Amino acid sequence: MANPIDEFNAYRSRMNEKLLADNNKVIRRIFNLDTNAFAEGQLPKKTKELLGLGNSLVLRCDDCVRYHLETCHSLGISKEEVVEALSISLLIGGTIVIPHLRRAYEYWEALEARE
Repeated sequence: MANPIDEFNAYRSRMNEKLLADNNKVIRRIFNLDTNAFAEGQLPKKTKELLGLGNSLVLRCDDCVRYHLETCHSLGISKEEVVEALSISLLIGGTIVIPHLRRAYEYWEALEARE
């Protein structure tokens, strides 16, 4: 069985290359804006990633949740911090978010198993 982390990252990289290869100004600017928005600023990167994670869960974007979980993990954010952030998002998003919360837990477990 393929590793879900490697599978996700390979797909994301491959498709991002294809998207950026067309050299569309709007797509490139959105990618650039996204990168710059999560850089260290008035809010620490850790806070921005937890905000991104929470918003992604409420918006029910599994790819975004995985991306932010991976970044949170790489920044040393604890499982307890992640779960607290996810719990606030569940409160805001309601029960429709539960399937995405399950997949978030599953992905976090894969990240921890990789250590």
